[in-house]
Amino acid sequence: MRIAIIAVGKVRQPGFRTEIDDYITRIGRYARCEEVELKDGTEKELIERFRKAIGSRARTIALEVDGAAWTSQRFAGFLGQCENDGVGTVAMLIGGAYGLPKAVSNLADVKLSLSTLTLPHRLARLVLVEQIYRGFTILRNEPYSH
Repeated sequence: MRIAIIAVGKVRQPGFRTEIDDYITRIGRYARCEEVELKDGTEKELIERFRKAIGSRARTIALEVDGAAWTSQRFAGFLGQCENDGVGTVAMLIGGAYGLPKAVSNLADVKLSLSTLTLPHRLARLVLVEQIYRGFTILRNEPYSH
């Protein structure tokens, strides 16, 4: 399974970049994980960039402040279901300063909230990769998540 974290903007801050890269490496034990960083632009440009990056057959999660609030166990269950269903790509979508364009969010299979707080993009990405890693460790009963 491939996990694509598709996000507007780049994470350049060294501390965040190091931590995100560490979790992406850890996730690599369970699934191929990559970031797709999109250049910001007009709503129309972003819609096209997201559509191109997502592709036609991915299962998608739009990160939205008003999305569903899942526990780590529930998120792990989603990842496990994707594995069981033979999903090729799970695309996790993170918007820019103004969030995801509605047209992109509406295409998602799931709208998920990492917090009822609005998180900066780099922090949302860090929390997301940590939860992906945690989810895989939960599925395999590994000691990381207890």
